[in-house]
Amino acid sequence: MRTHNFFKTTLVMLGLLLLASAGATWADGGGGPGGGSSGACRVSLGNYLVTFTAYQPQLTGTAPYCSEIPELGKAAIVFDFETKALRNMTVGFEITKEPGATRVFYQPPVVHATGTFTRDVNFTEPGDYTARITLIHEGQQYDAQVPFGVAEAHGFSTSTLVIIATILVALGYFAYESSPAVKASVDRLLKKSA
Repeated sequence: MRTHNFFKTTLVMLGLLLLASAGATWADGGGGPGGGSSGACRVSLGNYLVTFTAYQPQLTGTAPYCSEIPELGKAAIVFDFETKALRNMTVGFEITKEPGATRVFYQPPVVHATGTFTRDVNFTEPGDYTARITLIHEGQQYDAQVPFGVAEAHGFSTSTLVIIATILVALGYFAYESSPAVKASVDRLLKKSA
């Protein structure tokens, strides 16, 4: 009976740990340089600042991402002008798949009076990407780049691995509780290791 309680407690604790890990994975936006854990990347465009942030609301709600977008599919890409003067200037945006700079999205330079530019981009291939921001002001052109990855985590994203591990723990616990043969085998193994 003591072995049964130990195994049951261990599986419950492992399940809780995996769920907490999943929450931390989805809450961490993968902030890159300048972004820390906020999930946003700040870039300089001459003397001006722009913030690049990506969201996958269908997957993680409002969790922001910068250096790593966790899954393939649609992502809301947001460029926020931290410097209000940019609202009166001509700014363009481009996203390319690397290597080779294959264009995935392009917004020609125009004035963005609201100070924010948002567009949904559908990422169909994992790998490295670059977001490019171009400011054209008084005959000068300023460029900034934000490198980021999409669904690059060793074939599976961290969130997918946590979900798979949680399901496997739940299946193991179900097998232990419902099958006398599995229960006996596990109890024998635990007695040997004790």
